[in-house]
Amino acid sequence: MARGQDIEDRLIAFAVRIVTLCDNLPSSRAGNHFAGQLLRSGTAPAAHYAEARNAESNRDFIHKMKLGLKEMNESRIWLRILMEANIMPAGRLHELHQECDQLCRIFGASITTAKTKRAT
Repeated sequence: MARGQDIEDRLIAFAVRIVTLCDNLPSSRAGNHFAGQLLRSGTAPAAHYAEARNAESNRDFIHKMKLGLKEMNESRIWLRILMEANIMPAGRLHELHQECDQLCRIFGASITTAKTKRAT
């Protein structure tokens, strides 16, 4: 398996779960709003990560990873709002929210490592 492929696979699986979730949100004003926001922010990190894996430089890698982290953080907030507003049962979203949190941590750690390498 190529280096980083496991993370890319997790990000794609996360994106697929987000797509499924968005398709199952209620067809209401709030449901449609959340679906649009979460669909965008929850699917973008996989593409940002794929771009980062092919970055032209360490600086480019850091930039693309930061973009992915921003989207993951946004997804985490949308998931939390969905849970707290009881739009979807929290039990159905808890595992997805945890995976989002773990992926945020991975992005953050990768950025920190890349910055350390750039400084040396």
